[in-house]
Amino acid sequence: MSTLTDHDLEFLRRPLHGFLTVAAGPRPPQPRPVWFEATDEGTIQLFTAPDSAKIRQLSEDPRASIVVAAPVGEPERWVSVAGRVTIEADGGHDLARRLAERYWDLSTPEGQAGAKILQDLPQVRVVIHPEKVHRYAF
Repeated sequence: MSTLTDHDLEFLRRPLHGFLTVAAGPRPPQPRPVWFEATDEGTIQLFTAPDSAKIRQLSEDPRASIVVAAPVGEPERWVSVAGRVTIEADGGHDLARRLAERYWDLSTPEGQAGAKILQDLPQVRVVIHPEKVHRYAF
């Protein structure tokens, strides 16, 4: 199946960490925890610096996957999305702001300082267009 279901989207809209893996050619994959957003269009997007290792690797091979799992204490559940990636120059800062509000307490000095840093750094959006979606729920 290559599309996200309403049930998947409900799960993916929680403040959970995703583990992103990009195609790395001869290098072994190295998943990284990331903030992400599931869109109404059924894509997954995240932000990163335009000069990051993710962007360099995705420029060579635009394939990536993300796995999101339920936290400890909940019944086992996960969603895996794999597909082609586009790198979008616009919207990175808006996405960073929305995700900072979702993942951090912006009423604290630490949260505010972190959000300011994200806004001061250059950001691009990485959009995963699902080609394969797998899921499990116990």
